[in-house]
Amino acid sequence: MKLPLPRSRRAFVITLAVVLGIAGISTGVALALGPHSLTVTAGGIDARGGAATGADDGELPAMTPGSAATADAEVDAPAATTVAAVNGAGVSVRDAPRGNQIADLPAVQKSGAPLVFRVVAEKDGWLQVMLPQRPNGSTGWVDADAVSQSTTGYALVVTVSSNTLDLYKDGMLQKTFPVATGTGGTPTPYGRFALSELLAPTNEGYGPFAYGTTAFSDVLNSFGGGPGQIGLHGTEDVDSIGTAASHGCVRMHNADITELAGLLPLGTPFQVR
Repeated sequence: MKLPLPRSRRAFVITLAVVLGIAGISTGVALALGPHSLTVTAGGIDARGGAATGADDGELPAMTPGSAATADAEVDAPAATTVAAVNGAGVSVRDAPRGNQIADLPAVQKSGAPLVFRVVAEKDGWLQVMLPQRPNGSTGWVDADAVSQSTTGYALVVTVSSNTLDLYKDGMLQKTFPVATGTGGTPTPYGRFALSELLAPTNEGYGPFAYGTTAFSDVLNSFGGGPGQIGLHGTEDVDSIGTAASHGCVRMHNADITELAGLLPLGTPFQVR
């Protein structure tokens, strides 16, 4: 089993994996990265500083899309977001606290990346988490004892109309990057999501790093052999940056995605508006 490990900007622990469907990536390396404040101890994963005390959003409906997402939605850049790394071999997902089981997810994803959730609510020892699946906005509940909680102050906000990505920390805007977003026929879906995995693509066209997200295309049910998952990745097509040019993924300059890969833990909020 692979556990999230602490790292500096360059201290990556990698495992080989075959990855399909994120921006058409056919082969890649999964980077076994967890929240920055998680550390591996003799007994497993320990959240430095104690358990997180809250989540960033109000309770969301379980396993259903969230509120209708629009281009002018309020910026989703909380000062702190709770993230949860799965302990043990996997975790049971339920439709409500102590409710019916709706999924049983392994601690290691198919890509080889650890399963780390963005937490959106907490109730009676249970956590409502964003799920990396269709429909967009799907959530479920996990036992707080089955995960290790931590927090991140980072958040990403993509604005489609300006083809920009804003990096926030502790609720404050830090930097704005130019990006490419989806075309009119294959738009980048609006909504509130999270970063779910980090890959180092080995096929050309996707730059040095690619984050998978909990977002999926609204028009492509499959892409490159996978489920049409939206990615945030680099590109060699620098002329596309600043335009609507992709199949729905968000493209960045390679230097910019490399900068983010050294900063952002899995579970980081990722909004498209």
